[in-house]
Amino acid sequence: MPYFLFIICSLFPLSTLFSQSSIQKKIDALAAHPDLTHGQLSVALIDVTSNQLIAGHRADKTMIPASSLKVLITGIALKKLGRDYRFKTELAYDGTLTADGILKGNLIIRGYGDPTLGSHHFAKAEAYDIVLNKWTQAIRKAGIKKIEGYIIGDASYFSTQVDGRTWLWEDLGNYYGAGAWGLNFHENLYLLDLRQNGKLGATPPVVTVRPSVPNLQLINELTQAEKGSGDNAYIFGSNYGYTRFIRGTIPIGAGNFTIKGSVPDPPFFAAFQLMQHLEKAEIATSQRATSLYQLKQEGISIGKKNVINTYYSPTLREIIKETNLKSVNLYCEALLRLLGKIEKGDADPALGIEVIMEYLNNNGLPAAGLFLEDASGLSPRNAVSARHLAAYLSYLKKQNDIFPDFKASLPVGGKSGALKYLFRGTVAENKVFAKSGGMNRVRSYSGYVQNKAGKWLAFSVIANNFTGKSATMRKEMEKLMLAFCQ
Repeated sequence: MPYFLFIICSLFPLSTLFSQSSIQKKIDALAAHPDLTHGQLSVALIDVTSNQLIAGHRADKTMIPASSLKVLITGIALKKLGRDYRFKTELAYDGTLTADGILKGNLIIRGYGDPTLGSHHFAKAEAYDIVLNKWTQAIRKAGIKKIEGYIIGDASYFSTQVDGRTWLWEDLGNYYGAGAWGLNFHENLYLLDLRQNGKLGATPPVVTVRPSVPNLQLINELTQAEKGSGDNAYIFGSNYGYTRFIRGTIPIGAGNFTIKGSVPDPPFFAAFQLMQHLEKAEIATSQRATSLYQLKQEGISIGKKNVINTYYSPTLREIIKETNLKSVNLYCEALLRLLGKIEKGDADPALGIEVIMEYLNNNGLPAAGLFLEDASGLSPRNAVSARHLAAYLSYLKKQNDIFPDFKASLPVGGKSGALKYLFRGTVAENKVFAKSGGMNRVRSYSGYVQNKAGKWLAFSVIANNFTGKSATMRKEMEKLMLAFCQ
């Protein structure tokens, strides 16, 4: 055996070398796929033990990652905040409370960025009606029977930069484009029920908005397409803007079809919902709900607050599990602003991005050429390479204090999240742990595999501007992840 080959074989068993060669051939085959003739591919596969790149393709090429980017903020937040961190929300009043229960002042909901407050689908959080009931009970316990001032939603803990500066106009009015505020409520979304019928090209009427959003004006330009065409409806509008255009298509049918929109002003929305709830509970109000931001525009300030209830979110480890399994943009954006607030004293998202970049640099991780616009991956101007993500994931695997919780947050091949229906009955079932990402002409996966030898590998695969269907690219990437497990 030649000496150089003996040295290589001493470092790497022959089976490992052949496996790496086979994997590289499959990566090369994906790079040569006809759908990528005009597109780009970045792949990085890193041996966690040696921290070496063992296979890849243009690993340092920066690409649009979509939701794969979420692995950065969720991992770094776990490290910096701790698994048991909880957001809080305070219910308080200013002014004076008379002996007979009349509040001559304002009732204030003071948010500290909790993105789960009143969530309608996060099992570890309490739904908005339960939260409203608890607040009502706290108000009764404080002896308040009538409120003569405003009911105020206070979001001032975060900055007014609630969305991403480079988010697309077509995203902002939809639930996944809801901004992250100092006070969030019901995940800053509403459900819009539309009545389907059997007529192609007809406009399906709006049946109801759940929960009710005050001042919302919907201009319905939606039409119906053929059966099975899916949800192609978009709601167009911006923060603080109450006129919303519904455009696109939903399929013909005979029932209700539900889409979700973003609430224009969540702090006001929370205050309005509490006001309505109190009226139903026979606690009289002045019928004036507002936000602190709006009051400040009018030159009105609030006095010293008396806290009567502090409400806590689920733990961070539970929030991060929900974030990665269901790819919740709002949760990531709230964490980005929280890191900026805690580390830099200001919740401007640009400062949160500084925290991420400093973390990577301080721990010797690649950051050159990394351009971040947000934490959720919604901006098409994020630019991240496969090496950036895979190297960070390899580093995180050695962080014993956070890796178990982080790993538990990732979708599992054949079991959960976006990987639930992938790899079933293969060697990769229950051996791939990865966050997916997707938007128009973008598909990505970033995470870990444990191969047949028990070795842990960190990987990232990102494709941009491919032709053909996204489902085709997903299947090709599935084949590649399966090869990683061999």
